Amino acid sequence: MNSIKHLLRSVIRKTVAQEIKTENERSLMALGTLLCNQQRLDQNQEKKLSDYEFKIFSQWGEDGIIQYLIHNLKIEKNIFIEFGVENYEEANTRFLLMKDNWSGLIIDSSQKNIESIKNSDLYWRYDLKAKTGFITADNINDLIRQENIEGDIGLLSIDIDGNDYWVWEKIEVVQPAIVIVEYNSVFGNTTVTVPYHNEFERHKQHYSGLYWGASLGAFVYLAEKKGYVFVGSNSAGNNAFFVKKEILGNMKAVTAEQGYVESKFRDSRNKVGELDFASGAKRYEKIKGAKVFDVVQNKMATL
Repeated sequence: MNSIKHLLRSVIRKTVAQEIKTENERSLMALGTLLCNQQRLDQNQEKKLSDYEFKIFSQWGEDGIIQYLIHNLKIEKNIFIEFGVENYEEANTRFLLMKDNWSGLIIDSSQKNIESIKNSDLYWRYDLKAKTGFITADNINDLIRQENIEGDIGLLSIDIDGNDYWVWEKIEVVQPAIVIVEYNSVFGNTTVTVPYHNEFERHKQHYSGLYWGASLGAFVYLAEKKGYVFVGSNSAGNNAFFVKKEILGNMKAVTAEQGYVESKFRDSRNKVGELDFASGAKRYEKIKGAKVFDVVQNKMATL
């Protein structure tokens, strides 16, 4: 009898939790739609990109920025690709998928995360492909091509906390209208990236977890080589937004210096793996002396 009661309680808890989640999602979608409508009425060329931020499913304010971009650029194909989505509860493209009914491919290195996504309502309600894969500069084009995605797409979002620069540099199978990359603001106003390591994992490369990715300046340099212009960062100081040069139109480009925002994250760790909440310049001091690659000078350097 106790086992039956326990089972019933478990079923009831899961049902109630699902109903609460579904209702919360509906409320978020309604709020997002209202914010989008308000945003379209409030277009001002003097505003920074971050002034259009709002968060529905993104980690920070990327949802609002993406909505501003897609409604002010001529985008031919409503297809997105996003790397490093974890369980897709917080992601740059989820609101785009659900509100605007875009098609997309998401990739994460965790099989558990991908299976969770495939077992969710999102997977049958929308044209979404979820793929397990540890992304490298060598395999990224094949991972995308295997899903029959090639040529022009609407948006690419890269967040893999490591080889982000080298991976974007190698991507040739798709030509996104918009590219979002996570930059490491701890590197400051430089043009450096971590050297390429095929199995890069940030907490294995340096105990602090602060040695990863590339500076904003490095991404702006790469973007220019690939035919993109930098249009701004989010207010959190971790995501940069680039637009294909030929579709920029009246949108204003900014320099790396103009668009740089220093993050205030305090997620650094000490040598035993505990959060130590280092902030400001103390974060840089933790990785000072680490080897980096200067993409403009085309040589190894030291922080």
